[in-house]
Amino acid sequence: MDSLLLDLGWPSYQQRSVDRWQNGLHEQKQDYIAEEVPISLIYNGMPHVVMLATPTNLEEFALGFSITEGIIKNPQELLSARIYNRSNGIEVQLKIPDNRFQGMADKGRNLTGRTGCGLCGASTLKQAIRQPNQVNGELSLSGAQLRSALTDIKQHQTLNRLTGAVHAAAWVIPGQGIVDLREDVGRHNALDKLIGLLLRTGKDLSAGFVIVTSRASYEMVQKTAWVGITMLAAISAPTGLAIRLADETGLTLIGFARDDQHVVYTHPQRLTHSNPLI
Repeated sequence: MDSLLLDLGWPSYQQRSVDRWQNGLHEQKQDYIAEEVPISLIYNGMPHVVMLATPTNLEEFALGFSITEGIIKNPQELLSARIYNRSNGIEVQLKIPDNRFQGMADKGRNLTGRTGCGLCGASTLKQAIRQPNQVNGELSLSGAQLRSALTDIKQHQTLNRLTGAVHAAAWVIPGQGIVDLREDVGRHNALDKLIGLLLRTGKDLSAGFVIVTSRASYEMVQKTAWVGITMLAAISAPTGLAIRLADETGLTLIGFARDDQHVVYTHPQRLTHSNPLI
């Protein structure tokens, strides 16, 4: 994939003087505020969707979004990505094969995606409820390894430590812990950025699993299973539709994942509770 990254001029956070009150005491201090910026994804010259996102790792975001939305089938089909700073946001101009671009006529999106948006812009039920292929990885994870990753994840959330306002999606390999992590104000964006990173760098997606610092909505399960990852652990709760999709596709879905607890909703065979921490 050819890429061109221009000087965006959009920071991921800003500093602002604020009045803080705590226990009846007042102080003025500098606070760190996470930015969300309109990101326009343009395919072969045609605007497709505008997402509100943190203006970092946008090439990975574009690749992950393009794959998990079914626009392209593999990273090689993203022929080029050029990122341009505009006065009111950022344009990501993407080039894909003509046959894939023609297939986008059925997507019917061309709408604004809000920060927390997963299915925003979907115009038909068929487009919104896409069924991933079965995931068949033989991943084996101990409860201790899961808890260790959940304990460590905050240390990897650089932007969230400053702002307290962004989600993270982490790639964890048993025995190695957290290997990669991406952050964004939108949980779907963070996951797309992580998936884009994994695909761009040719990672073995059967070797690890994903932790997200959010609830496990249907779209999060769909994106994870779409690329063949076999396990998703969410710090908050799953939805009923997410559980049904995980069950149907063979994905192990874990909710309420904290460093002292977790709930396994589907396909528990990949998670053991007797293996030692490696």
